[in-house]
Amino acid sequence: MRPTELVKLTGLMQRTSGSSDIRIGLIDGPVATSHADLANGHLQEISGNNGASCTRTNSSACLHGTFIAGILAARRTSPAPAICPDCTLLIRPIFSESTAGREHMPSATPQELAAAIFDCINAGARVINLSLALAQPSTREEKLLDEAFNQALSRGVLIAAAAGNQGMLGSSVITRHRWVIPVVACDLRGYPINESNLGSTIGTRGLSAPGDNITGLGAEGQTLTMGGTSVAVPFVTGAIALLWSQFPDATAAQIKLALMRQPQNFRQATIMGTGGGHMQLHHPRRGSVVPPLLDAESAWQILSAVNTRRQTA
Repeated sequence: MRPTELVKLTGLMQRTSGSSDIRIGLIDGPVATSHADLANGHLQEISGNNGASCTRTNSSACLHGTFIAGILAARRTSPAPAICPDCTLLIRPIFSESTAGREHMPSATPQELAAAIFDCINAGARVINLSLALAQPSTREEKLLDEAFNQALSRGVLIAAAAGNQGMLGSSVITRHRWVIPVVACDLRGYPINESNLGSTIGTRGLSAPGDNITGLGAEGQTLTMGGTSVAVPFVTGAIALLWSQFPDATAAQIKLALMRQPQNFRQATIMGTGGGHMQLHHPRRGSVVPPLLDAESAWQILSAVNTRRQTA
């Protein structure tokens, strides 16, 4: 079974390869933008402290950024999942290229992450992909990051973020925020991998997605295999981007509710408007610390039914 089949992305990917109007903020390492499978004209750079293109293709930051970019935006003929290649990928590097090899997971400070989130929002991102780990935040930095997430909420920008790979029960400053969608990594049977963090907040507000032995792009043209929650995040991000490409008038709250399979709250989400107001506060209690598996087809069917009712009303 392919990873995209596990989360029922196949039908949605056959319907659309995305819309350039849907912008995805990729906060990660720099990307090998000259890669043959990425050179499709839908990559845009957002300048941070680091350049958007790789200067050292063997750095862990470049390898990671290129791999995640490939899951989202590679050509459909590439070895990567290539979920939404016609959406616009806003590349906002946050990791330096100081470390070589794949053995080190790139990380950033909360202050750096907050600045990158604000940059992506201001550049018109509709969804932001956070496949990253954070250094231990101070109280002041936590508040700054909270402000960035609150800004995303008020602007109707969805955020999918890695649950973490410490194999522990609990949450982080990222996954605790009510607007963030935490993503757990699972194998191709749908079971969480041992390294994936779990918890009540993650189980209530999150989703599971493929994150075990995923094949994707290497920065130097080779094929790589990676795993972990950072690899699972772009499956959720890509599903969001394709759903918004198909239903451009849907609010952020409606997209999120469809992913969480909560169609009963759509009327309130419509009243709340683009940002979704406080819809994200009313998640039904789930009895498990493991979030449900992403089901892109069910989300499409929910949004399609709502769209049909709107047109006939």
